[in-house]
Amino acid sequence: MTIHLSSSSYLVLGLIGLRGPSSSYQLKRAVERSVGYFWPFPHSQLYVEPKRLAEAGLLEESAETEGRRRRTYSLTPAGRDALRAWLGDPGTEVFQVRNEAELKLFFSELGDEGTVERLADAQVGYHSERLAGFRETLERLGTVPDLEKRVAPLVLGVRIEAACLSFWEDVRESGVGGALARTAPVADGTAGSPDGRSGHHPG
Repeated sequence: MTIHLSSSSYLVLGLIGLRGPSSSYQLKRAVERSVGYFWPFPHSQLYVEPKRLAEAGLLEESAETEGRRRRTYSLTPAGRDALRAWLGDPGTEVFQVRNEAELKLFFSELGDEGTVERLADAQVGYHSERLAGFRETLERLGTVPDLEKRVAPLVLGVRIEAACLSFWEDVRESGVGGALARTAPVADGTAGSPDGRSGHHPG
């Protein structure tokens, strides 16, 4: 049986490849402590996707005969081959950011006088808390042997959150104009304006 494999499919295959045989509940807990930091998605998929992958022969399903009768999934050779083929392809989807705060900031001139200030204050709080959580997790796991590759995405997360926090702090303290003024010039010497040209306003 041939099926379309999505990013969620490979997430399930990868987690089982790292953890060994796992139930959907165990996968959910693993996601909350690891990839969930940078790959949010509906946890309901962790109950649907393993069964679909098992029907395609990429996972093997076993069920307890007593007690809670949990279903446990393990990688088949075909599942491991599919995972390795995905990992062997360096291509990825284009990096996307869908941040409602940025959308509100874009349209903020249509709001009242305090729109930007309230938005910036809320975002400073949000990113401060998220950054602190990332750093705490990184400090706890960063020195654990053999976890370097699993922890590395969290390092990127820390850098992204630090950049977001710095931006919103600038907006809160100096307004949008102050944040723009503090933006470092790009390589060709032009300011980092939204359309890539110094002194031009989009639209």
